[in-house]
Amino acid sequence: MYLNNLRSICFALTAIIFPAFAQSTPESWTPELQVLTKSLTTPRLSPDGKRVVYAVSHVVMTPDKSEYVLQLFLASVDGKENMQITFGEKSSSNAKWSPDGKRIAFLSDRKDSRNKVYVLSFNGGDAQQLTNMKTAVIDFAWSPDGQSIAFVAPDAKSDAEEKDDKGKNDAHWLDENWKRGRLYVVSAAVATPSAPRGLTDGKSHVSGGFDWSPDGKLIAFSHSTSPSANDWHSADISLVEVASGKVTPFAASPASETQPHFSPDGKSIAMRVSDVPARWAQAATIQLMSLADQRVTRLPATHDAQPTIARWSNDGKRLYFIEGHGVRTDTSYVDLAGNKIVSLQNAPAYFSDFSVSADGNTLAFVMQSPDRAPEVYVSAAASFAPVQLSRANADAPKLPIGKTEVVRWKSKDGSEIEGLLTYPVNYRAGEKVPLLLNIHGGPAGVFSLSYIAGRGNYPLATFAARGYAVLRPNPRGSSGYGVAFRSGNIKDWGGADYQDLMTGVDHVIKMGVADANRLGVLGWSYGGYMTTWIVTQTNRFKAAVAGAPVTNLMSFTTTADIPGFIPDYFQSQFWDNPPIYQKH
Repeated sequence: MYLNNLRSICFALTAIIFPAFAQSTPESWTPELQVLTKSLTTPRLSPDGKRVVYAVSHVVMTPDKSEYVLQLFLASVDGKENMQITFGEKSSSNAKWSPDGKRIAFLSDRKDSRNKVYVLSFNGGDAQQLTNMKTAVIDFAWSPDGQSIAFVAPDAKSDAEEKDDKGKNDAHWLDENWKRGRLYVVSAAVATPSAPRGLTDGKSHVSGGFDWSPDGKLIAFSHSTSPSANDWHSADISLVEVASGKVTPFAASPASETQPHFSPDGKSIAMRVSDVPARWAQAATIQLMSLADQRVTRLPATHDAQPTIARWSNDGKRLYFIEGHGVRTDTSYVDLAGNKIVSLQNAPAYFSDFSVSADGNTLAFVMQSPDRAPEVYVSAAASFAPVQLSRANADAPKLPIGKTEVVRWKSKDGSEIEGLLTYPVNYRAGEKVPLLLNIHGGPAGVFSLSYIAGRGNYPLATFAARGYAVLRPNPRGSSGYGVAFRSGNIKDWGGADYQDLMTGVDHVIKMGVADANRLGVLGWSYGGYMTTWIVTQTNRFKAAVAGAPVTNLMSFTTTADIPGFIPDYFQSQFWDNPPIYQKH
């Protein structure tokens, strides 16, 4: 009854809450239109695999607002139901099913702009607030019996700090008085709310994921020394007894250990473990550790050594993970009996936010491609054939969009480099057009087969509509091509990676597409660094746009919140090796 009532009103409210792309018919893509493209996140299958809950992000642009708002939708896997289930001016996101599939919990900042946990029952009624912390809840998880919810929230400011804030006396010392994330547990019975009970003492920062044991007696959690982005490599995994709050170290090696996932029998924990030392150009494996004797089993190496663990199959025979593979993404699983990796899909598209049903038979995910807006899809795991569930971008203008194709070329040293080339709208073979060289950040970022008319640092579809071709290379240092390739620009920013970019431009000129006399270059972060580097090495580019560039490696090291980043890439501090910093 509740869902039927929601369905009867959702169509009327959608027009009010989700602004249409444009009332008049646009002639071509513009940045304003691209901002209106909706993004979709966290599709999650119900325990029985029959329904999917997901979030849709839309833009709100009024004279006094400029923000993104997320709302939750519910769809049936058979395609018969698809409706909005949360409304309002504030966001609702990160929905998770109760173990019995009768409720969902989600985060919302609807009360005081701080995310709190809410619970919505499908038996009727409004969503009920479950937590009331002074700080925002970061993440949460249902207990296996559905009676409790564990969550992470940072420490609140003291009364004195609150008073100082109101008085604008907000000076503070960096790297002191950290507001560390702590793990809490609270009853999921909203009819009789109870105060959360702290499970960790705040001496370390809970980060990197947590998971309940199947019997609900333990929670495995990853924690680092502080919330600083510079301390990610210090992550270890500990166990806490839910009843007593007793914490026991579990995985505390020199590596970074994150993403703990209990096996269905509760006898071991799967986790992502970095190489030693942990590098910013990360490399990691999936390892299993026994609770009884801490015996470690290292699973087969993955293609890119950057797996994100999704979940175990209910029978404990498979461990699912997601990973980039060049310009696309793969969902795979480790066959534990055969000690081998099996890929479930390798379609030419960009996939994200995978969810696997408890029996391992059904996948839910967000899929997009350069000419197709993101939507939620489902597929049988045995035979990958995506079926679209959502219609979030159905009202997008049907405008011509520049064709994007994968291109490959040989760099100066013979290495093969891959990238994406977007042609101008209505491009005619043999026509030479202006070319924009777009460089990604990282440097361990990667350009993937995502929708070019969506949101991003640069409006690619608008460029294509204005007659530009755009080359997006993945030079050495990029993710998706293995550890050796990702480490290929260590101690060499502006060296071989520069040649990868220049030979890519040369390749597009040789294709007869780019006009050698009309070249531009642009990039963000590391892409901004490379943009500023390029204009000091060559005069071939007529225009350059450097977004958030690093223009001095030495001053960056002493002023950024990640002081270990550049020394890790250049394998020394600038005061120990001034020449290499001066060179680059």
